Parts: sequence; C-alpha cells; structure tokens
Amino acid sequence: MKKRPDWDEYFLKLAMLASERATCPRMHCGCVLVKNKDVIATGYNGSIPGDLHCEDVGCLVMDNHCVRTVHAEMNAVVQAAKRGHAVEGATAYVTNMPCTTCAKALITAGIKRVVVFSDYHDTLAVEFFTKAGVKIDKHSMPSQDIAYNLKDYSSAR
Repeated sequence: MKKRPDWDEYFLKLAMLASERATCPRMHCGCVLVKNKDVIATGYNGSIPGDLHCEDVGCLVMDNHCVRTVHAEMNAVVQAAKRGHAVEGATAYVTNMPCTTCAKALITAGIKRVVVFSDYHDTLAVEFFTKAGVKIDKHSMPSQDIAYNLKDYSSAR
C-alpha cells in the first residue's frame, strides 16, 4: 500500500497538476500558494486573458524569454488578490525555481517559504530569497502516481 503523501509532497503534486494547464510549450510551470495548510490560489504560465496562446500561435520571444505568458507565480499572486486572500506569510509550492522577476514578486507579496523540485536557468531567485529571509526547500520530484482504490469509490455509491 502506498504511503500517504506528506504536506509538501501533496502541495507539490497540486502544483504539478496546475502546470498541466500551461499554454507555453517552452516550459510548463505550476504554483500553489498555501497558508495554514489551506490552498489560497493556484497559477500556471499562460497568456493574459483575451490573448492567443503560445501553443496555438507560437511563442513571443524577446531576449530568449517568452513574453506572451504570465508566469505561474504571478498568476497565483494575482488570483489571490482578485479573491481578497492575503498571502503574507504563505508558502509557494512551485514546480520550477522562480525566475528573478517572480522571486521579487513573491518576496514583495510576503511569501516566507518556497518549495520547489526543479531548477530554473539564469535566475537571481536564490540570492534574492536569501537576502529577504525566504526559506527555500528543494525536494525531489514527487511521484506522478495517484493512489486510490477503485473499490472505495464504487462502494460509496
């Protein structure tokens, strides 16, 4: 029998699931903001509302970065703000180490801990998180398996 995932693995798996909604083929990234073991908001990298998606029309690349998409961390912070959820003191579970810009946004929003399982290239995130006192926890990529017993679901009906 598969062991029950701990909280970090659970929320990282939610970030992985959010990343499946990403629309930029250059990188699929997901972010889940959590406070007191409650999900505040989720985000994934995708185009601004009303714009075309990279997967449909191609990436808009400037200085080797796709600028068509809003990153997962930014989308999560914006979703929390739109819903009136304070993120001060929250933890960000992110599939990839945030880029420099997203790191600055998370720090400024009051995120106190970042949990990731994958690195990101060309970033000052670790330096900025360290200066701001944000704890970084690097984990192994969680299992992509979802443990459930079909008998549990069929007998409940």
